[in-house]
This record gives sequence, structure tokens and C-alpha cells, in this order.
Amino acid sequence: MHLRLIATLFILIPISDRSALGDEAAMELFEQRIMPIFRSPKPSSCIQCHLASVDLKDYILPSSEETFLSLRDQGLINLDNPSRSKILTLIRMGDEDRDELAKRIHAKTREAELEAFTAWVHACCDDDELRSRPPLKSAVAKPSVPDEVIRHGRKDRVLDSFVRNVWSQRMRCFPCHTPGEIDPANPQHEKPNQRHREFVQQYGAKMNLFKSSPAETMRSMLAGNHKGTSKSLPLINLEDPTQSLFVLKPTSKLPPKNDQGKFAPPSSLPPTSHMGGLKMHVDDTSYKAIITWIEDVASIHDERYASATDLPADNWYPTKQVLRLKDTPDSWPDLGRVQLMVHSKNDSGGWHSEPVAFTQGTITPRGMVNGSLIVFKTDQIRDQHDWDAGGVALKPGTCLIKVYVDAENRLAEDPSAILGSKDFQGQVEIDAHWQEGFKNAEVVSAHQLSK
Repeated sequence: MHLRLIATLFILIPISDRSALGDEAAMELFEQRIMPIFRSPKPSSCIQCHLASVDLKDYILPSSEETFLSLRDQGLINLDNPSRSKILTLIRMGDEDRDELAKRIHAKTREAELEAFTAWVHACCDDDELRSRPPLKSAVAKPSVPDEVIRHGRKDRVLDSFVRNVWSQRMRCFPCHTPGEIDPANPQHEKPNQRHREFVQQYGAKMNLFKSSPAETMRSMLAGNHKGTSKSLPLINLEDPTQSLFVLKPTSKLPPKNDQGKFAPPSSLPPTSHMGGLKMHVDDTSYKAIITWIEDVASIHDERYASATDLPADNWYPTKQVLRLKDTPDSWPDLGRVQLMVHSKNDSGGWHSEPVAFTQGTITPRGMVNGSLIVFKTDQIRDQHDWDAGGVALKPGTCLIKVYVDAENRLAEDPSAILGSKDFQGQVEIDAHWQEGFKNAEVVSAHQLSK
């Protein structure tokens, strides 16, 4: 009997009449429709929603009986209503993807998988002897990592992190790489618009790094992450995130001038140079947030996360509020890296042990450290601060500032690191207004610090 006809019969004919098709039909469906998925070197439609860590073939065993019992034992089969089996729901999740392009790209694979599994699940559920068998003695088939790791690798979770850590910094790249932020009707955008057109004419459409939406931007950036070329490092370098053009360019200076006083072509190989000049300092919070996001994507891609304890907190939210430390001691290293942690009051009148926010920067020649705050969104402090779609903000009030100095140069080796107790230099209590912008920064003096 033709397999598509078998699939149709199982779904459409009454349950009482399906038994005639018997075990043979289920086994034939499995061999002809499920095993090709298992044997295929190509990833399943799971890749539509996940960067890594899960594939439909992870749930398949060599035989129809073992695969069915394995799925049943994990609660992925609904014996009373096979059409509502969780394994089918997981395959259908791609239909709800907000990324229309990804949905179209994977539609054919997803539909074939759903059709095959639907027919096979119905056939197995109609076998009373099979469905009543005792649990498998051998291990069930499932991904090698726990659900927390699988969820962490979902593209919608990665996109949410991208919005907070990368998309939020896009105006540093205005106007050269942000065509969507240019308003031709705004007279103040006339020169930025002209500059953008000139750069696109000179260097091509690759100038348009930020697309019309965060999802489109992230997809475009990750599409070219794997390898560089003889003329350029990769935009997003998963092998070495610090060697991503996306962070090297904005932390590079203008190219040198030639004998005629004109700029040499910008370099996309070390040492890199940037026609936009310096837009971001190495070790400031923007750099730290972007590098941390790239490192997380690299860890997902390389499947380095084995358990929930391996996962990063992923709870950083950028603000426009600024904290400044002045009068740094001469004993601190020149151009040393400093982290400033903000602690809020707890219900007992003391201080939360974990910080509510932090910033990071390099000691300037004038003995200052400046930086925009990144807020940690945690359950402990969730209700104490303002959160909305436009960003986050600390509420005014009394807080404790703790200062840490990277004397051992840890942040050069691990830009995403948070310094600890051995780096602690002192603390000071302040009444903060937490207004926006560097001109309204909260300022503390290192002379005020006490241990």
C-alpha cells in the first residue's frame, strides 16, 4: 500500500477500523518515513528554532517498537489523543516562528517530518499490545543535554539577548551602519544621510550592518560567522570572539594617512582600522556586553553547555544612567580596568549581597572611570526598578557602590568576567538620583572609599 495513503487512512478512518492495518503498517511507516530522518546527515527542522543541542533524530531508536516506547515513557505520546502528542507539538512549533523567512526555508522539511510522525504515532497507538507494554529497560532516546540547555539555545532566547546586548548599542554606529535610523525628512539627518550614501557607494551594501529589525540583523550577522577571508576577519568570530570585526572595527582608530595626506584604505585584518574612527573602548560596558553575547553564541554553537549550571545568567539590561569614579589612587595600575558594583537595600535595612547593577571602564589619564550602567534583572530585585520595552532604569535612592580593580589583568583574558572579593578596593554609600547621560553622571571619589 502507498505510504501516503496509509498516512491518510490512519488519520481519517474510524479508530475501530484502523486495526486492520496492524503492526506491519506501523513498521513500514517507520522504516520508510522515520528512519530516513534518523540516518540523514542533514539537521532536522529543529534548527529552525534552535542554534544547537537538539535534533529530531535524538528521539529515534533503531526500531519502531523501541522508539514508540521511548517516546511514550517520556510523556511525548498521548495515548488517548495521538494528534496531541507532545512530539508532534514540538515539530509544529516552527509554525509559530515569528521569523517568516526561517519559517519558509524550513517549511518543506517540517511538513514532511510532521506528516511522517503523525501517521506513525497513530499507527502505534492503535496497537493495544504495544501501547500497554512495560517501560523500556534500556535508556530512552533523548538529547544529551537537559531541557534548560535546549531552551537556552532557542533562537528567540538568543534574539532577546541580542536585543539587550547588541541591538541596544546600534546608535554608536550611526549613521554609517544604521540606514534604518536615518530619517530623510529630518533636516538634521541630511549630512548623516549623505555620509551613509557615500560609504555605501564606496564599500558596498556590507556597510548596512543593522537591518530593519533585530531578528533580520542577527540572522544576517550569524550567517557569515564561520570563516573569514584572505582580506577580512569574520564579522562574528565564533572561534575567537575578540577577533570579530564587529568589535574590532569600532575599537580601532582611523587608518594612517599616506604621503598625500589621504587616508589609506581601512583594514579588516590585524591591525584593523576603521573609517568611522574609535566608537567604543575595549573593556567598557558596551564592549563587554557584545563580547559576552558572542561568547554565549559560540558556546551554544560548539555545544559546550552540558548542564544548567554551565549556563550564563543572561540577565544584563543596558541603561542610559552613568556612574563615575574620580580621584583614583596612583597605586592603581595605569590604564587599569575597574568595575563599579551597585548594591540596593534589602527589606532588613542592610544591603543585598548581590549587586543590582554594574559598570566597567579603564582608568583615564585624569584618574577617572566612567561607564553606563548595566542592570542585573533578577527575581530578588525585579520589583525595585523600572522595566519596560524601551529599556530599564534604576530608581533614585540610597545605594552602596563597591569598587574592584583588575590588578591581575583577568579581564584581558576573559572580557565577560565579573571581578570578585580579592579585587575589592572599598565601598561608599551614596544617595543617587540616577538621571540619564554622562553630564548627569553620579560621581563618587575614591577618597570616600572604605573597607
